[in-house]
Amino acid sequence: MTAVVLLVVAIVIAVVAAPGRARLAADDTYPDRVVRGADRVLTAVMVVLLAAAAIVAAVGSALPAYDLIAGRVVAVIAAAVTGGPVVRTVLAIGGIPTRNDNYDDPAPDPPLRGGRVIGLLERTGVAASLLLGWPAGIAVILGIKGLARFPQLRERHASEQFILGTFASVLWACAAAGIGVLLGR
Repeated sequence: MTAVVLLVVAIVIAVVAAPGRARLAADDTYPDRVVRGADRVLTAVMVVLLAAAAIVAAVGSALPAYDLIAGRVVAVIAAAVTGGPVVRTVLAIGGIPTRNDNYDDPAPDPPLRGGRVIGLLERTGVAASLLLGWPAGIAVILGIKGLARFPQLRERHASEQFILGTFASVLWACAAAGIGVLLGR
């Protein structure tokens, strides 16, 4: 049960921090390094909390069936909600700006709009499909996403953003789903 509590703490921190991070990114008075620093701090917190949850779940005994279902639902929510800062940090490390003013010659619109919502849905779907024992669901989700984004991938910086963001998002969802699996061991 401690692992589930750690996941809930991660979810609460991510939900509480999200509006503040959004205001920070929207305010032009803060330099990019401050916004990236906030993302890195949130990423570190999420990694520590999910790693601790994984260790506790691996070492502890299996949850009873009614708690296991709730624990796996919490793991899916954690995959969805806590992945945002991690994906933005990976994008920043890969040289993909997480604010629109970072390009030398910025486009009028960001290359891949709606990425945060799509990432949230993607992580939810990936974690849920793994926990439901349907790993082929990942291929379906990524196939749909690839087909939907295909026309935009020729735009400048879009393919790098798509590949890095998708890879980080899916790995994070798999890790959170892994904690859900460990809860039943």
